[in-house]
Amino acid sequence: MGFSLKFHCCLMSVMVLLPTLCYAQDYVKSRATYYGSPDCLGTPRGACGYGEFGRTVNDANVAGASYRLYKNGSGCGTCYQVRCTNPQLCTDNGVNIVVTDYGEGDNTDFILSPRAYSSMAQSDKAGELFAYGVVEVEYQRIPCRYGGYKMQFKVHEHSKYPNYLAIVILYQAGQTEILAADVWQADCKEWIGMRRAYGAVFDTTYPPSGAVTLRFQVQGRAGVYWVQASNVIPSDWKAGVAYESDIELE
Repeated sequence: MGFSLKFHCCLMSVMVLLPTLCYAQDYVKSRATYYGSPDCLGTPRGACGYGEFGRTVNDANVAGASYRLYKNGSGCGTCYQVRCTNPQLCTDNGVNIVVTDYGEGDNTDFILSPRAYSSMAQSDKAGELFAYGVVEVEYQRIPCRYGGYKMQFKVHEHSKYPNYLAIVILYQAGQTEILAADVWQADCKEWIGMRRAYGAVFDTTYPPSGAVTLRFQVQGRAGVYWVQASNVIPSDWKAGVAYESDIELE
């Protein structure tokens, strides 16, 4: 990730993630920087495997997270409030971001998209904030909120019908992490574990011949539990297509 860009293209944006008072917790002190982007948005090549979704979700207020927050991919799709601690340059609320990538800089926990980085600044101080390059921040985990969107299961572009199926979960709401995923094999009536290929991408070389039923293991404030998505992907699935479910995590 490079660090050079012209800051004037970065606009303050409307958040779609809302911190909730009942999830209040202590802030963690850390550092954050930003990566270069020609349009100030996220990168479609992030380590989570989100593609274009990772470039634009949450109005492009996204970030690469350190190893301890990326968690070998289970940290993908988690949300944080990040605010810089310089009161002369930054707002009290900072920015709410979605983790879409892995990345570490100079003792940082976040490498922010240019839009997210500028969103920490007061309205006339973005240029000065970019000049710092790396800033002291504090952050807290918050629940993700995607108004109007329920969870989607995207068939990854690398999938090859009918012999190789890779999926990535989009719009993962709540304060949750996806730990594992299984696919239902109706012919032998059992769940078959999917491999975490990388990031948020799970795959199998034995996809069922009919509609695809999945279940995924969630870690949230209620503990660890399984959520089932019955027939969520049609039998004639196509690579690159996202299929909406009725699931909305909390």
